[in-house]
Amino acid sequence: MRTHAKHQFKPSSNFAQFQLAPRAAWSQPALLLTTVAMVLAMVGLSSCAGYTSAAKTGPGTTTSGVLSASTTTLAFGDVAVSNTSTQNLTVTNTGTAAVTIAQASISGAAFTVVGGMPSGTIAVGQSVSAQIQFAPTASGATSGAITIISDATDSPLDISLTGTGAQAGLSVSPATWSFGNTAVGHTTSESVKLTNTGTSNVVINLATVNGNAFGMSGLSLPRTLPAGQSMTFTAQFAPNAAGAAQGSISFTDNAPNSPQTLMLSGMGVAGTAALDASPSSISFGSVTVGSTGSSPVTLTNSGSSTITISQINISGAGVSIAGLATPSTLIAGQSTTFTARFSPASAAALVGSISVVSNASNSPLAIAVTGAGVAPQRQLTVDPISINFGSAAVGSSTSKTISLINPGNAPVTVTQFTASGSGFGVSGASLPLTINAGSSSSVSATFAPTSAGSTSGAISIISDAPGSPAVISLSGTGVQGQLSATPSVLTFGSVATGGSTSQNVTLTNGGSASVTISQATASGAGFSISGLTTPITLAAGQGTSFNAQFAPTSAGNANGTITISSNAPSSPTTISMTGVGTQPQISATPPSAAFGNVSTGTNNSQTITVTNGGSATLTISSVSVTGAGFSISGISAPVTILAGKNITFNAVFAPTTNGAASGSISLLSNAPGSPLSISLSGTGVASSKVLGLSTSSLSFGNVNDGSSSSLSVAVTNNGNANVTISGVTVTGAGFSTSGVTAGEMLTPNQSATLTVQFAPTTTGAVAGSVSINSDATNSPSTISTSGTGITGTPHTVALAWTASTSNDINGYNIYRGTNPSGPYSTKVNLSLVGSVQFSDSTVTSGQTYYYVVTAVDSNNVESTFSNQATANIP
Repeated sequence: MRTHAKHQFKPSSNFAQFQLAPRAAWSQPALLLTTVAMVLAMVGLSSCAGYTSAAKTGPGTTTSGVLSASTTTLAFGDVAVSNTSTQNLTVTNTGTAAVTIAQASISGAAFTVVGGMPSGTIAVGQSVSAQIQFAPTASGATSGAITIISDATDSPLDISLTGTGAQAGLSVSPATWSFGNTAVGHTTSESVKLTNTGTSNVVINLATVNGNAFGMSGLSLPRTLPAGQSMTFTAQFAPNAAGAAQGSISFTDNAPNSPQTLMLSGMGVAGTAALDASPSSISFGSVTVGSTGSSPVTLTNSGSSTITISQINISGAGVSIAGLATPSTLIAGQSTTFTARFSPASAAALVGSISVVSNASNSPLAIAVTGAGVAPQRQLTVDPISINFGSAAVGSSTSKTISLINPGNAPVTVTQFTASGSGFGVSGASLPLTINAGSSSSVSATFAPTSAGSTSGAISIISDAPGSPAVISLSGTGVQGQLSATPSVLTFGSVATGGSTSQNVTLTNGGSASVTISQATASGAGFSISGLTTPITLAAGQGTSFNAQFAPTSAGNANGTITISSNAPSSPTTISMTGVGTQPQISATPPSAAFGNVSTGTNNSQTITVTNGGSATLTISSVSVTGAGFSISGISAPVTILAGKNITFNAVFAPTTNGAASGSISLLSNAPGSPLSISLSGTGVASSKVLGLSTSSLSFGNVNDGSSSSLSVAVTNNGNANVTISGVTVTGAGFSTSGVTAGEMLTPNQSATLTVQFAPTTTGAVAGSVSINSDATNSPSTISTSGTGITGTPHTVALAWTASTSNDINGYNIYRGTNPSGPYSTKVNLSLVGSVQFSDSTVTSGQTYYYVVTAVDSNNVESTFSNQATANIP
């Protein structure tokens, strides 16, 4: 008995050493393969020759035969179970000598040769054709091969065979449906979806309706439904007598789960009593915590028989009703009104309902209730924040109006006004002064100079609003012995385009002689005067007044001057005027809301921002929404938005039926181009939970006893609702799983990787299965497993590679596959390899393996694969 030594292949052998070009900041390793075989054999060291792949040539050989196939893989794709598919294969002698075929064989379940097979001698340039058939008897992927052994230099010639058995499946959604109460003689309908959940066509041949009160429409049979597609029809309930009814619709087809049954139920209600609510839904908008919002609701018996209201059920924090006692009776055509109230105790959104239970056919009647509790906010703004009284005759008095505005949502109480500065005062205030939310009040600032000259002062306003006290600066000039205008400066502030405002101007002769005014003119766009006719004479101490108007025609700052010509020494007397033409502008972001797919019974919302991009206050006087399933929250007209500010509200889509829906939100305001329309769109889709597998079967082939092999399966949520996995069950000796555990949840389109390991402890074939239990409609999902434990001679493949040139490499990973171009599905190292060598002792006799290496840097980023090395195990 001889013992074979380990054989290290050098770079000069067929397993050549390669160095890949650098990738980004670090390089890949180049792989150098050596194969070590520990084999007890009687034939001597010559048995190790199978590790090379050199061409079969002999001394002095000048010609040789070479067989080439028209394809290296015949892929049949999806073929329905019990059907067949046939493809042609051509084998050609592309060498320089005739080829004699010793044997041609085919392997793999469901693959057969139905015409021709290479045999005998094939001359140079000659071709032979064969017809290969795939006839699956079960669903799932399968593979095989054609092997041709000859005296050609490339013998044996292998052609891979692949195909998948496809199976149909039909699901009914909903699987059960209750029509609820329906008046006798009336019809209620419901849309039903049929979906082909399999991988081949479903032919629906027959639909049978059971139950006299039930029917269907919109389904013409027979009907072919392709894989993955759906169709809908209408189920109907038309009771001809009062009482409960049960029925069903059964479908007969070619799917394995045929027949499928839709269970139906309903209640026939005598009479035509129906209860209506106006409004059908209530939006309280924003209500301050500690206060109450209310809305009247009118209930009307629109039927022909008496209705008894037996119970009122209320949901939603802070919601109550008043004015409706139970039981309460409404004869046909009669109405009653009650008050719905919202008294929020905290700042939070309200989503609730008022449910009216009665003997009406549409009981219970649900009235949706929405709103929002908002925290109290006190605010006080003053306008103007500074006042210049201009020139005032000594001994006279002039005043200016001060506006006190509460833009908050809680009352503000003013407790004190204090004026400082010679001649300044406050009038028209009764303390304490309470200003309700959104309201305003006014007082007067006065200036009565007692001597000539300029003076200044202030008014301090003390309140319970944040930032108290508010301070208004004051200035003015006392004049004497000449013509004066009061005020000498007119500040009109902000005025909306198209509107107008006016201020009174007083002219006073403060001297000791008369003054004759010869002319008075106004300049500046939008400015004018009235009430002053010239010429006019003022005696000493006498005065006259006129009005100055500002009526802007465009937005922006405006300046003007009133010029009064007289015989006074200071002539002309001028009064400067300023004002701002303002105009609101409204815009919405986004300008349209697309909700996409939303499951029926749920809702989705989008935030809409409304911005006043103009220079005047924007007032939204009306907000309305159209479209089935669409609603709004967080906004209630009227709404005031200051210039440059914005508000937000929510657009909500809550579909109750399947299908596309569209609508719009309309905002009526004082801005140009009103109303502003925001388009809405969305699609109601039925909720579904479907768990998919990347493969339904795993074949491990031969695995040495005491070693193991692993394969992976992708588990994917193909529905539109979350799927929760409740457990994974494994059968079959030596099989185990990892990667997917009980309690794991997959969101729609999310995948998880399930690793299945086969570690035989005895020889022989083993079959088993892996079942994944979940709340999906197709649970459990099952994967069939098979493998064979063998007792083989231990072999070791020694690998060596060139180190990466990067400086931050933490180690290397080694991957192995059984196909020459991948995939490399088995990682043979349990942890990163720190050196540039590795020995793989998990190989199986008679198998060919293909290896690649990757480098992993300090950020755990892995390089692409190195060059491939091949090991033939004897």
